Amino acid sequence: MNFLPSSSISKIQSNCDWLKIAAIRESKGGQYGCHSLLDSGLKNKNYLFGMNRVFYSFFNNLLKYLKELFFGIIIKMNDIIAIGSATRDAFFKVNFKLTHFLKAASGWAYLLPLGEKLEVEDVFFTIGGNAINASVTFSRQGLRTACLAKIGEDVSGEEIRRRLKKEGVSLNLLIQTSKKPTAYSVLLLSSGERTILNYRGASDTLDFSDLDFKKLKSRWWYVSLTGRSIKIFQRLIKFASKNNISVAVNPSGYHLSHRPQEILASLKDITFLVLNEEEAARLTGISFKKEKEVFKKLDKLMPGILAVTNGKKGATISDGRFVYKVDTFQEKKLVDRTGAGDAFGSGFTAFLVQKGFNRFNISQLKPEDVIGAAQLASANATAVVEKMGATEGILTKEEFQNPRWGNLKIRIKRI
Repeated sequence: MNFLPSSSISKIQSNCDWLKIAAIRESKGGQYGCHSLLDSGLKNKNYLFGMNRVFYSFFNNLLKYLKELFFGIIIKMNDIIAIGSATRDAFFKVNFKLTHFLKAASGWAYLLPLGEKLEVEDVFFTIGGNAINASVTFSRQGLRTACLAKIGEDVSGEEIRRRLKKEGVSLNLLIQTSKKPTAYSVLLLSSGERTILNYRGASDTLDFSDLDFKKLKSRWWYVSLTGRSIKIFQRLIKFASKNNISVAVNPSGYHLSHRPQEILASLKDITFLVLNEEEAARLTGISFKKEKEVFKKLDKLMPGILAVTNGKKGATISDGRFVYKVDTFQEKKLVDRTGAGDAFGSGFTAFLVQKGFNRFNISQLKPEDVIGAAQLASANATAVVEKMGATEGILTKEEFQNPRWGNLKIRIKRI
C-alpha cells in the first residue's frame, strides 16, 4: 500500500471522479492509508479484484505525478541550497618578514628568501570554500540545507563529505569526480591577516552537465561561484526565476571581473546581493566615494536587499527605502579573517529564510527585520574571525542568543 501525508489527501480527492478516497488512521502505523470505497452494488469478487488492480495502477501513476506537483509536501524540500566552491584548507601560522610592495593592495608583502627552508609556528587543517562556509551557517541556524559543489575522489574530498555530514548538511548534491583533485588552499597567516595560495581543482569544473534541476528545487539558493564555474550562473538564475526560488548572491571577485554585465542583467531576479566596497564600485563603474550614486544605481536594478561590506568598518545596507549603517561587534581576539565575508552574507540570508521572507514578500521587510538580519550577519562574521578557519567559529542558533550579540550600533536614514 502507498502512503501520503494527510495534507495531500484532499489534493488526491479532487483528481478522482470515479473513485472515492478515504483517509483512515492506521491503528499501529500512525499513517494515513488510501482505500477505495466501491459502490455498494458491486458484489462480484472477480470484478472487485479487477478494480483493485486498476486502483493500484491508477494510484501509482497519480503518486508519481504528485511527487512532481507537490514536491514540497510529499518530500521535505530544502530550505536553502548553497552553490559554489568546496576546498580543503591548510593554515600555516608564520612570522615572515614584511616589506613594502606598492603593487600589493595592502602595500605590504612577505619577504621569502629563494632557496631557503623557513620554519612555521603552527599548522591547522579544515574545510572551506564559499558553498561549504555558507552551508555550515545555514545548517547551524536550523535550516534544511544542501551543498552543490564539486570535489575530487580523494582524501580531501572524503574529509569534506565527513565534515558536512557531521554538520547536518545534505550530501545529495555534492558531486565527486575522478578527473580533478579536490580544490586546495594554503593560507599563510600573520597577525590575523593572510595570503592565500589557491588551487581550484575540481571546484573549477562545475558545469552544466552537473546540474540536475529536479534535485535543485528549494525555497532559497545562495550562489557564490568562482573560476570557470561562473558560466553556469545565468542558467541558474533563469531556472530560479521560473521556479519561484529566491536567490542570494555573493559574487566572487573573479566573477565580477570577467562577467559583470550578466550580474547586472540578473539583478531583477536576485532577492539579496552582498558585495564589498571595491566590488560594488567595479560592478557599477562608479567610485565608492560616491556611495549614494552606487546604491542608487543598484537599487534601481534590483527589487531586493543590497549589502555592501567594509571589513572592520561594518556594512551599509539598503532595502530601497532606508539605508542602514551597521557597525561591527568588538572581537575578543583577531585570529584569522578568512571566511568573514561568507559568514556575513550567509548569516543575513539565514535570517531572511528563518523569518519566511522570499522574492515575493521581500518588499514587506520592516526596519526591525533588517536590523535582526544585520545582527546575525555581523555576529557570525565576528565569531568566525575569532577562530582559525572559515567554519570553526560559525554560530549556532543557540549561540546567537548570547547577550553579547544583542547590542549592535545601527544608524537608519530614509532614502
